Amino acid sequence: MLGFKNFHAARRTLAGIEVMAMIKKGQMTTLAGDRKTPAEMFYALAA
Repeated sequence: MLGFKNFHAARRTLAGIEVMAMIKKGQMTTLAGDRKTPAEMFYALAA
């Protein structure tokens, strides 16, 4: 593995990986408290 070119890229990439793991485990909730599928949560973050 070559590593990351700078700290900011590494931080953002690792944060994204952690968010995806939280969504997969069902640890993320929406502000309104309504239940969304993992795909809906991901697309809400991407928008």
